[in-house]
Order: sequence, then structure tokens, then C-alpha cells
Amino acid sequence: MFDNFALEGIDAGEVTLRVRHGGRGPAVLLLHGHPRTHTTWYRVAPVLATRYTVVCPDLRGYGRSDKPPTTPDHAPYSKRAMAADCVELMRVLGHERFAVVGHDRGSYVAFRLAMDRPEVVTALAVLDSVPIGEALARCDARFAQAWAHWFFFGLPDKPERAINADPDEWYRVGDRNTPQRLGAENFADFRHAIRDPDTVKAMLEDYRAGLGVDRAADDADRAAGRTLACPTLVLWSAHDDLAELYGDVLEVWRPWAADLRGGVIDSGHHMAEEAPGELAKALLDFLP
Repeated sequence: MFDNFALEGIDAGEVTLRVRHGGRGPAVLLLHGHPRTHTTWYRVAPVLATRYTVVCPDLRGYGRSDKPPTTPDHAPYSKRAMAADCVELMRVLGHERFAVVGHDRGSYVAFRLAMDRPEVVTALAVLDSVPIGEALARCDARFAQAWAHWFFFGLPDKPERAINADPDEWYRVGDRNTPQRLGAENFADFRHAIRDPDTVKAMLEDYRAGLGVDRAADDADRAAGRTLACPTLVLWSAHDDLAELYGDVLEVWRPWAADLRGGVIDSGHHMAEEAPGELAKALLDFLP
């Protein structure tokens, strides 16, 4: 897995991140979602590395990256804090400007990074998401039923107890998540993460921040008329529910990005694992 990539812990200021990086050329940062780690990119990153320098961290709180103490407003797990980690990580690796690709929760970090630091982001690709502020503003009974975990994870204490009582059952190990579907090493990394109570706590803090400080950041940008300054690619899974919830997904994103393109990937939610070839091609066609 990740042949010819280096694996190391890198000091990103407030936290040390576990990072895999390799390849040569312009830099691309790949950000995973919940409950994965950077290893979810194991079939995509090597393809991109034929043309790019590819950097794949575990986000703060996830995998084997640091898990700082939280605060009552959950700001240490805000997408702004995670985005700042990423900027410092890339600076340490020698990349002052770079493209960023994010999936699921990682897409919110990628979006926040491009909004907060437009001078460093050359292109943005978001996979299976709309901005957090948009999702919550458009929330209806259908969304609340389909994405009930957002609101359950926002509760204090109970989600930790529920997940840690049987993490394999909660995350459908042996059903949706198997070594055959994820790949043996990626599966092992995923399973190590979900069985670590500190990681579970930190992943939940990500969601708690999403309902509060992250939504506030999106709403403030929208009220101020701030938009993305870079080319933006939106991809969504044919067999997930984004189009079912929002209809024309690009219309949700259009107020945020003047240079917008996108389309469907023929996969379930974890497209980097389920359709790596199609995803890698779409990214290669888009990235500068």
C-alpha cells in the first residue's frame, strides 16, 4: 500500500499529524472523511502521484493524528482549526500553494481551507457533500431521518457510550466494511481507529463543531458574500443520497463558486475505495 510514499508524523503547530506523501510535481492534498483515515486513498493517491506530489494526512482527531482537548464550543475540532493544520503541514513540506481534495467530513475541511486561505489553494474538489451551512439551512424531515447521526453525534456523552459498547456493530464491520471491500491494510487501519475510544471521542467532536462553530462560519461567509476564488469540482456518488436530497447538487454549490463543474461517480459513498479509477480520472482531468 502506498508504494514509494513516505509515512511520518509531522508537527503542524497545534498538533502532530500522521501523514503519507509521495510523487512529484504540483502538490495535491487529499482529506479523508468519517470514519476513515488517510489510507482510504490507497488506490487513488498512487495514480495521482504520477503527475503530482500527493499528501494524505489523518485529520486532527482521526486515525493516529493528535487529539487535542476540546472546549465547550468544540472549536478545537472546527473545520477552521483542521484547515489551519493543513496549511501548516503543507508549508512544512515545502508547498506554499496546492490543490485540495476532500471527501465527506474532509470536504468540509477542504472547503473551509479554500474559503479562509484563497491565496494558497489552486483548485478545490469536494466529494459527496454540500457546505455544512447549506445542509443545515435546508434540513427537513427527510434529511433528519437519513442523516440522523449528525444530530445524535451532537449530543453529549451518549454517542461515545453507544459506539464504544460495540464499535464493530456500529460501523458495520463484516457487513458494509470488510477487508475484501476496503483492502486488507486499509481495513486494518479503519478498524484500529474505530476501536480507539479517544479517536471515537474526537470524531464526535468534529460533528459537534459542525452543528455550531462550523455552521456559523459558513453563515458568516454567506452573509458577507464571500465565495470560492479557485476552480471547484463537485463529485457525488450515484448510489448515495446527495442527489436524492438536493436534486441538482451543482445548484446548491453555484452561489459559492463562479468556476464550478461536477458530475456523478458510479459508486457508493466511499468512492475512493469503490471507484478509484473513475475518481482518479476525474481528478486528473480537473487538477491544474
